[in-house]
Amino acid sequence: MKKIILLFGAIIGAILSSNSIVLMNMMRSNPDYQGNDVLGYATMIIVFSLIYFGVRNYRNKFLEGKIGLWKAFKIGALICFTASTVYVVIGLSYYYLFAPDFIDVYAEYLIRNAAAEHVEAVKTQMANFKEMYSKPMVATLITYMEVLPLGLVVAFISAFIVKKN
Repeated sequence: MKKIILLFGAIIGAILSSNSIVLMNMMRSNPDYQGNDVLGYATMIIVFSLIYFGVRNYRNKFLEGKIGLWKAFKIGALICFTASTVYVVIGLSYYYLFAPDFIDVYAEYLIRNAAAEHVEAVKTQMANFKEMYSKPMVATLITYMEVLPLGLVVAFISAFIVKKN
């Protein structure tokens, strides 16, 4: 069980981290970069769908093809948590070591693309965000919240599909 959780969690976390690092660098190197939230979330859903294969693999190898919803969700959630932890460790390491100016770049991007009447609100929000992100524990929690909730939803859907009694 541990091997499957670690293997699939590491693969998913590495893919999520790589995607995040590439996007951070694209935004840092190209001030006119236009992000796409829909594409970003679609990518995360596709990557997290590997949870399905991890749960199915566990079911077929260790449980003779039978698994209940709760057990399947537990395996999926552990894969998700492992992947999220890999994402947090790699992402924050990269941020603090190689891209400490990313919050400023991101703030400039948001301010530049905000409607005129929202510029001051965006400036205030980003100043607050920068302050929060300067505290490693808060940055860790925020980074977990970027991926963990979506991963848990995919884990539940995967468990529902994979369950066999």
